[in-house]
Amino acid sequence: MHTDTERCVRAVQSKDARFDGWFFTAVLTTRIYCRPSCPVVPPKVRNMTFYPSAAACQQAGFRACKRCRPDTSPGSPEWNARADSVARAMRLIRDGVVDREGVPGLASRLGYSARQIERQLLAELGAGPLALARAQRAQTARLLIETTTLPLAEVAFAAGFSSVRTFNETVREVFALAPGELRTRAARGPLAPATPGVIALRLPYRAPLNPSNLFGHLAATAVPGIEEWRDGAYRRTLTLPYGHGIVALTPQPDHIACRLSLTDPRDLTQAISRCRWLLDLDADPVAVDSQLRTDPLLAPLVDAGPGRRVPRTVDGAEFAVRAVLGQQVSTAAARTHAARLVTAHGAEVEDPEGGLTHLFPAPQALAGLDPESLALPRTRRTTLTTLVAALADGTLRLGTDTDWERARAELSALPGFGPWTVEVIAMRALGDPDAFLPTDLGIRRAAERLGLPATPAALTARAADWRPWRAYAVQYLWTVDDHPINHLPA
Repeated sequence: MHTDTERCVRAVQSKDARFDGWFFTAVLTTRIYCRPSCPVVPPKVRNMTFYPSAAACQQAGFRACKRCRPDTSPGSPEWNARADSVARAMRLIRDGVVDREGVPGLASRLGYSARQIERQLLAELGAGPLALARAQRAQTARLLIETTTLPLAEVAFAAGFSSVRTFNETVREVFALAPGELRTRAARGPLAPATPGVIALRLPYRAPLNPSNLFGHLAATAVPGIEEWRDGAYRRTLTLPYGHGIVALTPQPDHIACRLSLTDPRDLTQAISRCRWLLDLDADPVAVDSQLRTDPLLAPLVDAGPGRRVPRTVDGAEFAVRAVLGQQVSTAAARTHAARLVTAHGAEVEDPEGGLTHLFPAPQALAGLDPESLALPRTRRTTLTTLVAALADGTLRLGTDTDWERARAELSALPGFGPWTVEVIAMRALGDPDAFLPTDLGIRRAAERLGLPATPAALTARAADWRPWRAYAVQYLWTVDDHPINHLPA
């Protein structure tokens, strides 16, 4: 979008928050870059130039605006709606892969050379993987500086910097303030958390956001021990690269309140990334709803509750196992099966607030489980053990970097994986916005009540007009049934 100057200028002049994260406005006279919705008086058109990423702005010598804080704007929805190498690279960079594994690690995960990845990112984003990762480290550092009491030297390494000197130079360059000055400014405001060891922050999103199906679904399917709904917040445990954590996510009118307790602060970047992915916070609801409203049978559902998101997962392997456990059983039975697996094979954790007791077991921990110990039909035991073996040995990978069509083919080749299981994993674990469930019982009931085609083939043909947002159409169709997944818990 940043190449469409006229459209960008209109967005800046109207202070349209829907375009935050789509592009950034750099002001030639002040050498500052802003998000489109910056509250200051817009600069003259001749003094504006536009960039596709914060990293590109920083690389061109611009510093972040202190008013609108463009480094904290929602991520571009492009990276969640596409499956090409650039989009997959951006999702991995957001997960901190470059900080942990370097550019060679990023390239190997994508199946390209480091030079190819560098060239593709420069062409589309105006910055290479190192610059993009540096911009993310700066944002993480700012969060730690402003919301924790960690010593600044610890902040530097927790944010992913290799030295305190690099940390100081980067913060000064990006924010035009030294780390100590950032903390002093934050101390004058309401940002400091009251609970020691807890990082409290706001997760921004593009309005509108309808929390009913999003949190309703997560709460209704919560597995005891690893998830719970408490005091208006969805809480769960997280398995992270350097340790584990507990997160509490609370819907607010203009943001999601996030409280993170981590055993290692180096996991902050990935924890935030996983929470945003879980809640689909980088989506563009205006674009989605506009497309779905063109169908006269869907339009009333969209108008009744716009801004529905696709509830995802924090771990693709975890969701695949849970999807198999949930085949052809009720939601309550699926939760029971998963809870037994967690208790038997998951690592125990301490939760100061009580309620959460375990981490979901990794595939390697499940690889040696006795099929006879599972209270499942024999065919489903085979399906589960085959899936776990493929995940444990790396034959099957289900992550943010996974190619959607390749994963579908690999899942379909496993015994017991029909279209419903494959598509629900594509929708919730892989984040494919066009995944569709024509055989789902709730979708078939909704189709019957709305006058949509009844057979899966005919419904799929009709749903072609909803592409590329059929996963969001599923969320609206599920609202036809009065099911707990559609309502926030009391």
